[in-house]
Amino acid sequence: MCGITGIFDTRSGSAIERAVLQRMNDSQHHRGPDEGSLHLEPGLGFGHRRLSIIDIATGQQPLFNEDGSVVVVFNGEIYNYQSLIPELQALGHVFHTRSDTEVIVHAWESWGPDCVQRFRGMFAFALWDRNQQTLFMARDRLGVKPLHYTVLDNGQLLFGSELKSVLAHGGMRRDLDPLAVEEYFALGYAAEPRTVFAQAFKLPPGHTLTWRRGQAAPVIREFWDVRFTGDNPISEQDACAELTARLQESVRLRMIAEVPLGAFLSGGVDSSAVVAVMAGQSSEPVNTCSIGFADPKFNESAFAQTVADRYRTQHRLEVVQSDDFDLIDMLARLYDEPYADSSAIPTYRVCQLARKHVTVALSGDGGDEGFGGYRRYRMHLMEERMRASLPEAVRKPLFGVLGRIYPKADWAPRMFRAKTTFEGMARSSVQAYFHSVSILRAPMRERLFTHKFKHELAGYNALEVFERHAAKAGTDDPLSLVQYLDMKTYLVGDINTKVDRASMAHSLEVREPLMDHELIEWLGTLPASLKVRGQEGKYLLKKAMEPLLPNDVLYRPKMGFAVPLAGWFRGPLKARVREAVLGPRLADTGWFNRDYLSHLVNAHQSGASDYSAPLWTLMMFEAFLRQVVDGGAGPAISVPQVATA
Repeated sequence: MCGITGIFDTRSGSAIERAVLQRMNDSQHHRGPDEGSLHLEPGLGFGHRRLSIIDIATGQQPLFNEDGSVVVVFNGEIYNYQSLIPELQALGHVFHTRSDTEVIVHAWESWGPDCVQRFRGMFAFALWDRNQQTLFMARDRLGVKPLHYTVLDNGQLLFGSELKSVLAHGGMRRDLDPLAVEEYFALGYAAEPRTVFAQAFKLPPGHTLTWRRGQAAPVIREFWDVRFTGDNPISEQDACAELTARLQESVRLRMIAEVPLGAFLSGGVDSSAVVAVMAGQSSEPVNTCSIGFADPKFNESAFAQTVADRYRTQHRLEVVQSDDFDLIDMLARLYDEPYADSSAIPTYRVCQLARKHVTVALSGDGGDEGFGGYRRYRMHLMEERMRASLPEAVRKPLFGVLGRIYPKADWAPRMFRAKTTFEGMARSSVQAYFHSVSILRAPMRERLFTHKFKHELAGYNALEVFERHAAKAGTDDPLSLVQYLDMKTYLVGDINTKVDRASMAHSLEVREPLMDHELIEWLGTLPASLKVRGQEGKYLLKKAMEPLLPNDVLYRPKMGFAVPLAGWFRGPLKARVREAVLGPRLADTGWFNRDYLSHLVNAHQSGASDYSAPLWTLMMFEAFLRQVVDGGAGPAISVPQVATA
């Protein structure tokens, strides 16, 4: 696991300033504290920070082919590299290392841009072919690893694993993109390919960027997309057996390392399944780490302990107190963009704990998207059945009126909280799902933003992100459609972003066996009835894991990795939230309606409404403005001193 950065002059071979490239590379020291190297030649500079995992002795980067004409910087892991080496050797390539990085340069020489089709893993890399005068960049299929870039007015392309390395160059304008801000307040992140900065972009998952020097613009091409066909006639029994075999293979590939290895164990189905499969393939006790919460409503540690006891893991638990909110400004610097998922706090803490004992940790991320685990999926399917039972001419006006007049009743029992359902019933399937996952829904954003900001939006609505992806989904199945939407948006923009930044802040590599693309492709062939059955999500995964995990772990209600925001904002953070939301920094933008900001704060702190999620979203945006926009490039994230055991 590493950090990559670079400068490419798209027009000529003018000299690259070493000091500038060094500064960009140093900004990502936390991603690779073991080594740092630069490569410069006319019109090109590559920087790399290394966290040594595989081929520790000889796997340094930037790495070259035999004659030095191809050079690569790479972040991630190619899990099938050992099977590719003999194939490439048979084609005449000579290897000088035992690293997965060297596979990339030789694969490029043999297969060109199609080399990415052969890689199984998580990766973001940049490659320069001097003979072809071509820069080639690629990002893995599910966006596990990040890759940001910008093109300056002078024709220089800058790239980096994190935006902070691009910002450290000093040449990029820091103007914010209003469309990205709209996406942030709807979704909690700026969706690919946008960043919050108008001049910077993220390379989307499953895409490559090719730029031959002298061309006016790059060629950006999609090389992978998941297809939900649902046409696999497999029986439930055979599906359980095949899933178990696929999980075993995926976990086995991700256990290859020359450093201490372990797993996150939350006590949920996904992480418990990964630990159970790991234990079956390890001759030594698995290292597991859990975070518990002082507030019992958020604490799953007893279930994690049950799994740890069953498999006799080397288990470590740390309890996060209910006032663990001192990370707000640090998180703003860490993420470089406004990021509104409050579970970034416990994720940061569990990575901090894990790094004290291991360098690589396996996680259960991606299980909800792949297997159909979110509660919102079941709600969406219920609404879809209701939508299908009423003609649109009746449904839209009827439920539109009910949605407007029915009160927002966060305080009431769930069965009486019908406002969201009514609002969803008046919409199309995609509109309804977007509405259900939005942090500030359209009526709230309408009240939040000033006329000035709405003018800058020019009619743009973050719903367009979902509609763009839905047009490519290639499925009419209600469950498959929302799984596809989540894989393109929430999984990438929220989950993978959160885990990458939190783990890399502690120089920890996190691997994701449930996001293996071959597993995801196979799951796409399965009918929806093997994923959600009645009120049970992840049906197939739970059935397959019944021999390995207790029913109390498999079939208990889903808890999630949450923090007690509502209580914080009425208690220990009462003054801080008021200062941030109603203070001068948000006001200075001219984008936010002061009266509505006051309503959100006062209604929440009086107990009349639960506006904790919108308030956290506003707090993190305010912290981003102070720490990143106003704070300059900023120092590199400090790497904690850790001892492995």
